[in-house]
Amino acid sequence: MFRLMRVWVLLLPIFISVPNAQAVLRFSNSYRSWRNKERPVRKSTSLIILHTTETTSPAALKKLRDNGECHYYVALDGLVYRVIDHRRVAFHAGRSMWNGRTNVDNFSVGIEVSGYHNKPLTSAQYRAVAELVGELKYIYKVTDRNVLSHCQVAYGAPNKWHKRSHRGRKRCGMNMTSTAVRKILNLRERALYDPDVRAGRLAVGDPHLAQVLYGSSGAGQKSLAYLTPQESNVISRNRNAWDIARDLYNAPTTLYIFPNGSRKQGHQVADFKLLPAGTKVVVTSSVDNPDESFKIVGQHGRAQDIAGAEVLADSTVYIFADGSYKRGNQLSAQQVLKLPYGTKVLVGYTVGGPVSASRLASTICGSRWRSKDTFFLISGSLVPGDEVDDTKIPAGTMIFFRK
Repeated sequence: MFRLMRVWVLLLPIFISVPNAQAVLRFSNSYRSWRNKERPVRKSTSLIILHTTETTSPAALKKLRDNGECHYYVALDGLVYRVIDHRRVAFHAGRSMWNGRTNVDNFSVGIEVSGYHNKPLTSAQYRAVAELVGELKYIYKVTDRNVLSHCQVAYGAPNKWHKRSHRGRKRCGMNMTSTAVRKILNLRERALYDPDVRAGRLAVGDPHLAQVLYGSSGAGQKSLAYLTPQESNVISRNRNAWDIARDLYNAPTTLYIFPNGSRKQGHQVADFKLLPAGTKVVVTSSVDNPDESFKIVGQHGRAQDIAGAEVLADSTVYIFADGSYKRGNQLSAQQVLKLPYGTKVLVGYTVGGPVSASRLASTICGSRWRSKDTFFLISGSLVPGDEVDDTKIPAGTMIFFRK
């Protein structure tokens, strides 16, 4: 039987039977990421994560390759592109948690499927995903219940609408959670509840998503039709900017068209809670996992608006204009209220360092030191990991990386 350990040959066809069709699983190495050389081999693998790209643009595959953001990409015609070696770490899950374990990238394989969370896959994709998942399950002894969609493991930091860290940061892969679709993918069991919500580690930030995934009885919804509702992109009394755009609500690529015809980009909106009913929200992005960055007091609201209930947590970091920093638990509530305009805020981060000749960045935070959402405090500025010259990191540099 073919095994994925033999992964780096060009276009190796495999003939495997699937329900109602004879499948030909085809691979291509034409988008293999150069980041393979810098990614460590995972110590363990217990989850397989299914994603939807939320676009069918070829630009999505290029970005996935350039940033090493998945192990496999399944095109509309069923062709499977190898991006990161399935044994190595790919940065596909972003801010994530499952059953109390964070940074799901460290113990999972990620499969990106070209398409949308509320639309069916193509027949070729269903066949390819079924066979690819089957091979990975065999290699890593992953149970059906531990084949999850990205929406099940992704979680969001507090924001203007949610005071606590919450499930529902995205709906990526939602269409692959229904009983009907999982049957097509040869998956007989499913997660019946969210362990992190049940344990109180996370709040429910998207009731509709929670209903689709698990239902009020915990059994989940059964029909694909339920997973493809006509969803409005218009602001209303019961639907705000975050409900529509999620993490991209304040992005320059998100356009707000007001009832009077005027327009603003996401980063130009001063107060999202004052957006009038009837405002149309147009989200344009080929990014499944937008790069996380710091927020700024004044520009993105008060510290309480940015960090919510975690404003005084040790995982919330405040970086001041003079280049100094403090964790939330080092400040009082009154001090937080008086944080100066321009203070940078990182939520859900660990402080590591200092860098020295005997303690390199890779020792401090592992492979994440080259990630865009890892920040180096150099000469008072926060420099993303992918922009750091590793030969010129000053001794004493502190590193902030996602917890």
